[in-house]
Amino acid sequence: MLTEDGKHLYVSYDEYHNLIEKLAIKIHQSGWDFDTILCLARGGLRPGDILSRVFDKPLAIMSTSSYRSDAGTVQGNLDIARFITTPKGEIAGRVLLVDDLADSGHTLNAVIHQLKHDYAPITELRSAVIWTKALSKISPDYSVEFLPTNPWIHQPFESYDAMRPEQLIQKWSV
Repeated sequence: MLTEDGKHLYVSYDEYHNLIEKLAIKIHQSGWDFDTILCLARGGLRPGDILSRVFDKPLAIMSTSSYRSDAGTVQGNLDIARFITTPKGEIAGRVLLVDDLADSGHTLNAVIHQLKHDYAPITELRSAVIWTKALSKISPDYSVEFLPTNPWIHQPFESYDAMRPEQLIQKWSV
């Protein structure tokens, strides 16, 4: 649900999963056959996992991080892991790069640049996200929703960003 002022987008679990399914349909209908899904952790983990299951393709993971301050609401310096975790040796062939969104486009742009320069076995690379904001400097190959007002997206699992074990204990105490 987008707020009236267009500054916040609140997404339920059902909406979130529906959007991932729509992303899968877009990818499938493109006719592109890929070998591996590479998701960017953390935002791309959930979409990457679902797409890996739907397409029956191996899931590789690359950690990136830029939103760490104030329960994940303030963007800082971008950190990109030096290694990719993959179940099939080295990542190679046609790779679908998955993240949750193209916000500024900085993360996707930096990762694509790194993959093209440091991973020669990758023969083709395409990107897929749920949301693309208007301010993004990159246009992913596959995207479900374009957000012209660049809202802050409140994803359904973000409540865990500020939750600690003690709070869970209190929640589940009888």
